[in-house]
Amino acid sequence: MKFCATIILYLLLCHITCSAQTATITGVVLDENRNPLPSVNVTSENTGTSTDDNGFYLLQIFADKETSIIFSHLGHEDVRLEKLILTTNETFEFNPILKTNVTQIDEVTVSATGDKKVTGILSISTEDVRKIPGANAGVENILKLLPGVSSNNELSTQYSVRGGNYDENLVYINEIEVYRPFLIRSAQQEGLSFVNSDMVQDVKFSAGGFQAKYGDKLSSVLDITYKNPSQFSAQGDISLLGLSTSLETISKNKKFSSVSGLRYRSNSMLVNSQQTQSNFNPAFTDVQSYFTYRFSEKFDLNFLGNFSVNNYKNEPIERQTNFGTIDDPRSLTVFYEGRERNKYTTTFGALKGNYYVNDKTTLKFISSLYHTVEEEFSDVFAFYELGDINDDSNNLNPETGNDNRGIGSQFNRSRNNLDALIFNLNHRGHHKRDGFLLEWGIKYTHEDIRDQLRESEFIDSAGFSIRPPREEFMNNQPEEPFETPLVPYTGIDATNFVKTNRFSGFLQMGRRTQWKSNDLYYNLGLRLHHWTVSGTNVEKVSQTIISPRAQFAIKPDWDKDMLFRFSAGIYQQPPFYRELRDSVGSINPNVKAQKSFHVVLGNEYSFNLWERPFTLNSEVYYKKLTNINPYTLDDVRIRYAANNSTEAYVYGAEMRLYGAFVPGTESWMSIGFLRTEENINNRGYIPRPTDQRFKLGILFQDYIPSIPDIKMHMNLVYMTGVPGGSPSYANPYEFQNRLRDYKRADLGISYIFVGKDKTFSEEHWLHQFKNLSLGLEIFNLFNNQNSITNTWVRDVDSKNEFAVPNFLTSRIFNVRLQVRL
Repeated sequence: MKFCATIILYLLLCHITCSAQTATITGVVLDENRNPLPSVNVTSENTGTSTDDNGFYLLQIFADKETSIIFSHLGHEDVRLEKLILTTNETFEFNPILKTNVTQIDEVTVSATGDKKVTGILSISTEDVRKIPGANAGVENILKLLPGVSSNNELSTQYSVRGGNYDENLVYINEIEVYRPFLIRSAQQEGLSFVNSDMVQDVKFSAGGFQAKYGDKLSSVLDITYKNPSQFSAQGDISLLGLSTSLETISKNKKFSSVSGLRYRSNSMLVNSQQTQSNFNPAFTDVQSYFTYRFSEKFDLNFLGNFSVNNYKNEPIERQTNFGTIDDPRSLTVFYEGRERNKYTTTFGALKGNYYVNDKTTLKFISSLYHTVEEEFSDVFAFYELGDINDDSNNLNPETGNDNRGIGSQFNRSRNNLDALIFNLNHRGHHKRDGFLLEWGIKYTHEDIRDQLRESEFIDSAGFSIRPPREEFMNNQPEEPFETPLVPYTGIDATNFVKTNRFSGFLQMGRRTQWKSNDLYYNLGLRLHHWTVSGTNVEKVSQTIISPRAQFAIKPDWDKDMLFRFSAGIYQQPPFYRELRDSVGSINPNVKAQKSFHVVLGNEYSFNLWERPFTLNSEVYYKKLTNINPYTLDDVRIRYAANNSTEAYVYGAEMRLYGAFVPGTESWMSIGFLRTEENINNRGYIPRPTDQRFKLGILFQDYIPSIPDIKMHMNLVYMTGVPGGSPSYANPYEFQNRLRDYKRADLGISYIFVGKDKTFSEEHWLHQFKNLSLGLEIFNLFNNQNSITNTWVRDVDSKNEFAVPNFLTSRIFNVRLQVRL
């Protein structure tokens, strides 16, 4: 925490001068008939360009500075783009229409770090997404630095938002909903996120209070836009963790464009730094493409395709963990035999057609097919020794436990198979006129799940088998013999064939207007969702829900640049397959949609500090949750009770200050507090598994003034500990211990050989590169011991169970080369 305080103080006091940084404005200029206009002059105060034969232009301007852009062409009236402020490396798309008899003036006011959003959707710089270091670099890595987003596992791309769990987050790519694997047990099986950051053009995120068009989930929306390339480009990213390449193409007539990416990753370097020694050989590979073909000015067709294979093989060998207190230190030593073999194969394809009826109306048609085959096979024997740490000064190995409290073994076996097929057919549209926007959509979804779940756990201690803690197995072992069939301590054996048909739709209207001299915006929306669950030996059940939502924003006519937002609504989450399956694998089709009444009040304040622009975002929120489906959380694996026996609440407050702490860069500091508790079967309120009380996140970028080509990127996270869970079959009301606080810092230092501000002449061999950098990354800079879950070990003498923390990765060094042609 001393280091974090030092960094915060440094952020507030630093005042470094540097050369001006640039941003880019691009687009296509059209005439009144929506035909591209060639030879249009595009000028700013100190630079200019012109459109090509297809009306395309690209202009670089100074970043973090108010700029006016003028579009002029003989025989047409000028178009002026006023009060434009872009961040360093930001790309802003603007497609003006030049008219012959009417002067068109467009004023777009952009804050220092992106558009000022009245909808509560946060925009994130794509350059930051690609540059910020992390064990799982990418979009999710930077989301975890936001105040309302929590994750205490650097090996996972999963995240929880404002007290929700991992299943409560929506993800869209170009308005196409994407899915994640369903059987994930630990972060080591998440080698790659679905989102390929090399292909991303725009990132938007809402932590709650989002519009009706975004869908039926309780927590958040991640809205990704993939690129529509304007020129040929290729890039590569190579590190000790793997490699990624991407290719952007566009045809000569500008009708066809594509962006494709290939990624390979291995977590062996990270996982082998943990306390469990193992022969670990993972292989994560995926190929992804996004194609666009423009048939005419009125119609274009897009295709998104993805194929991924996550192959996970592990042979654990041994582990030693020291835990306890200073007065009572303990040690757990485990020797393993056996192996785990898990494989996740996913195929995804989607077609999207856009039909532009006119300047005011657009119709969209989307169809997608998602197929995943997931296998989890494991046979692992664990022989453990639980004892006190020997502090005898004559002992050559003082960290070895010597006074044994328990000796035993554990055998885990699993044979899990899941085959999921999800088909979507979707229509969306919008109509806008005079500041009024009407949006609508209707969607059909078919889910076909075939699941076989076979798991068992045998525990042997002091020569006898520990049976399940149920009445029929109560005994007085080992003092008295107990003769019953040998059964596992925990066991699941289930086969399910489940089909779900869903019909959903939304209708919303929004309007920008003025009230007196104040700018006013509002959006009113309604969602409808009807679904039917059926299957082999599953009762056919149908349910319907309605969810109204509203957002309001006002920008007062004040000298200070402030915006106030308010949103409220009903957010309901109809159960997906995993939420229908209980702890023994049975399907309950009567599970209702989890329901949340959500209220958010926010403020956005833009101001100048040190003659540079900054923005302070603040939000307070409250959620009243009913019909909650309680669950247990083991690492990132969620197991539901498949009932609606719980009610809960969440409240919290967040602040995020961002801007150019160092000129020409973007940094931020975020602080969040939340509290979430649940009441299971009216037994009283206890903290939920995601009760992450306090969060501090810092994203800091810097460079050496005398050598500006040396860049530094650092992200720091501090979070208080979440509840540590409980053993199988245990009463959660009796196990309310918390994990230790999560503290982590990742540092990246790179040297820019070629960049936007550093180019070479045609004779130089580096002229062919648009970007070339080499960097060193240090993950977990201060080597903090963070834990994600507990291993529960039984002490036979006292019959107590000890929570032994499972520690995450230690300090890791990585070398990274980034190339763009």
